[in-house]
Amino acid sequence: MMKSRLIVLTGLFLLTLLSCKQNTIDFGNGKSFTVEKNVSYGKDREQKMDVYTPKASLKDKDVFIVIHGGGWRSGRRSQLTDFTYDLMKKFPEHIFVNLDYRLASSKRFALPNQTDDIASAMNGLEKNLKIHPKYILLGNSAGAHLAMLNAYKFDPDRKVKAVINIVGPTDLNDPGFKNYEDYAFVEKHLIDPKIVDSKTTLMDFGSPVHWITPTSAPTISYYGVNDHVVPMSQKKTLDSVLSENKVYHESYEFTGDHLGWDQSSNGDFLVNKIEGFMKNIDKK
Repeated sequence: MMKSRLIVLTGLFLLTLLSCKQNTIDFGNGKSFTVEKNVSYGKDREQKMDVYTPKASLKDKDVFIVIHGGGWRSGRRSQLTDFTYDLMKKFPEHIFVNLDYRLASSKRFALPNQTDDIASAMNGLEKNLKIHPKYILLGNSAGAHLAMLNAYKFDPDRKVKAVINIVGPTDLNDPGFKNYEDYAFVEKHLIDPKIVDSKTTLMDFGSPVHWITPTSAPTISYYGVNDHVVPMSQKKTLDSVLSENKVYHESYEFTGDHLGWDQSSNGDFLVNKIEGFMKNIDKK
């Protein structure tokens, strides 16, 4: 009987520990976050987010929105959990949101659903936390494309403070990007034609560079020299248009392919560059 009770108590203790781990992340040196997993921001089962809030006051805190890649029709937020943790260590006073969004298919367009999802997540966060922050949109691949498009095209209230673009498509008309194996999907299923006016082509509408103006958000970019999915020509086009519009930007290259941005020392390099980039725009 005593042994049975001990087993039960031990089990309850372990459950308590697991519960604490689910609710708090402590990186040491006062870097601690409260964690809320699988927060719904819409009615669809894919409209979920993980929210990390620092233990200090939330007033006037900037928010990182982390947006996964996967060609607009696959992927999940868990792919960027470790990278989110690396950023949290560098920015312990910021709020972090790791976001899932409604995936596209042959029967469901990516746009406007996915940019709407980013806006809905922002609105839900503001309502629940009773804050009105500025946002740093960070994404890789398709997630970076959505981050840029949201910031440059779908941000009428200028909520976006900065964009962190990791191997994101910037110009869908680029001949180099047309070698992308799923380019037919991009042409047919990326954008709902109903949201595009007759004067704009679908590929122009979906190209972040098409919407850059002198008031666009500062942007830092990271591209692989051996990337055969999103070629270096995308970086050059983005840098050129941002320069033409005198938008503050930084861009860097890494040795590796489309998935190599967070491998080996590449990820550490990027986190350090993001830290410097944020300090630079805060000075302006």
